[in-house]
Amino acid sequence: MRIEARLPEGARTIVRALDLDVAAGETVGIVGESGSGKSLTAKALVGLLPPGVHASGSVHVNGRETLGLPERSLRRIRGREISLLLQDPFTMLNPLLRVGVQVVETAAERTREEAVRRLAEVGIRDPAVAGRYPFQLSGGMLQRVALAAALASDPDILIADEPTTALDVTTQREILALLARIQEARGMGLVLITHDLRVAFSICRRIYVLYAGSVLEVASGSELEAEPLHPYSLGLLLSEPSVERKLGELAVVEGSVPFPDAVSGCCPFVPRCAWAAPACMEGDPPLREVGSGRFSACVRLDDIRPELEERHRAVEEAVPPDEPRAGGEGAALVTATDLRKRFARRRGQDEVAALKGVSIEVGAGESVGLVGESGSGKTTLARCIVGLETPTDGRVLIDGIEASDYSRLRSEQRRAIRRRVQMVFQDPYSSLNPVMTVGATLREALSVGPDSRTTEADLLARVGLPTHYAARKPVALSGGERQRVAVARALALQPRLLVCDEPVSALDVSVQAQILNLFAALRAELGLAYLFITHDLAVVRQVAERVYVLYDGEVVESGPVNRVLDAPSHPYTARLVASVPRTDPDWLEA
Repeated sequence: MRIEARLPEGARTIVRALDLDVAAGETVGIVGESGSGKSLTAKALVGLLPPGVHASGSVHVNGRETLGLPERSLRRIRGREISLLLQDPFTMLNPLLRVGVQVVETAAERTREEAVRRLAEVGIRDPAVAGRYPFQLSGGMLQRVALAAALASDPDILIADEPTTALDVTTQREILALLARIQEARGMGLVLITHDLRVAFSICRRIYVLYAGSVLEVASGSELEAEPLHPYSLGLLLSEPSVERKLGELAVVEGSVPFPDAVSGCCPFVPRCAWAAPACMEGDPPLREVGSGRFSACVRLDDIRPELEERHRAVEEAVPPDEPRAGGEGAALVTATDLRKRFARRRGQDEVAALKGVSIEVGAGESVGLVGESGSGKTTLARCIVGLETPTDGRVLIDGIEASDYSRLRSEQRRAIRRRVQMVFQDPYSSLNPVMTVGATLREALSVGPDSRTTEADLLARVGLPTHYAARKPVALSGGERQRVAVARALALQPRLLVCDEPVSALDVSVQAQILNLFAALRAELGLAYLFITHDLAVVRQVAERVYVLYDGEVVESGPVNRVLDAPSHPYTARLVASVPRTDPDWLEA
């Protein structure tokens, strides 16, 4: 299959060539960075490409050609024989309709009883949920509803496009286990699209590595994890932060995914490959069999295979660095004591307690992790510290200044605290003004900073971006580049503490590694302290010395990262650790 976009200036290739087969009851993974063509491949398989995007070649579902069928014919197939589950359930669900109505929209029986039965199949056993609207449900619950809707017509094949990317580890494990159980019970084929190799290894029988619209490697999950046979696959694998041990520096794949047309006639990975040679420039490399059921598109594999293996082994066997300084000598930089935060609900309903007496502290130069599921209170705590929320009770001290209620501070105190503490948000695009250039955004921040000599060029250089990016707007940047700009803006005020709220959760693994290395470099250079909020235990292992575990608005465990993750003392922490994806075949059943 080939996918192209029809633009005024001509056709643009999105997927150059993809040959994929899925047997009944088989799970096949498609992995790769953003821009590789994964999501449009999913939409092409179910006939849902956006206007102006065209697929050619052949798609057979149950032996019948579906590519090119009229929409009326596709509707009879879509949902019943092949179905699509998207990453963001809000894009699948109508916010104006009750979820029960949407679940059975394509089912043969469209009754409330059928909706309740289908919801129970995905673990939602409260019949009242069928009568609720999407905005009344949590992210994990919404993904279950979207899954119930995708399965309502009992499809033979389900294509799941990043179904767990935005979920915390425990909910992710529940959704994956649910998919596996339903697949086994129905003998359903499953195509799992993800950029998380750990997820792919845990559930997929075969994995296709997609890059710039081309398949570069095909292997089983266990084979790919043990010995990647393409430099790109190796780069992805080494970029994954380890949940088991801290690494001195994460390996990165420098650069970004090019448009397929920009690398036509050569190996698409050439611009980013450390092993590139003239032979790699001599035509599109074929995907050739290099073992039983294993395929690679590296024309130099026979020459460089020992080097790939050595590089893989060197990183896997690297000695963990000495424990970095814990910081916090003397008075704490930030202290939160017995923080409580209650949010009012609708009239007649009880208040919601988001924080129930949380106490934490962060020392100067210290990196502290804050982990827990969605709804545990992590973001509420962060917003109370930076003044975006006012705690109902409790006390916040920042560098000795009482900061429990920013509205009661004198203007000079508020300015002083803003300079000491800055926040980096999860989604850099929504935190940047889309109509302002990068340079204007940084100049605006510098105008209230303490050093009039610092320029936007200085800030860009500090976060590893070229100075000409100052003329660009956020829409012209990749996700990783936007997050670097967000960090640069925070640095404009020369803070002592950065509060980072899931700053890498939405990024590809290779870009995530680059940003995590950036945080480490900035800390070494500037002596920054971090309060690093994440649901990814592998990330917290790499960035923090101490960690607090939040559950239902309370700290249930805290201490050095190594002790907490290696020997958790609270059952909830143990459940978080056990939920990290593993290749153990019993992981989903444990």
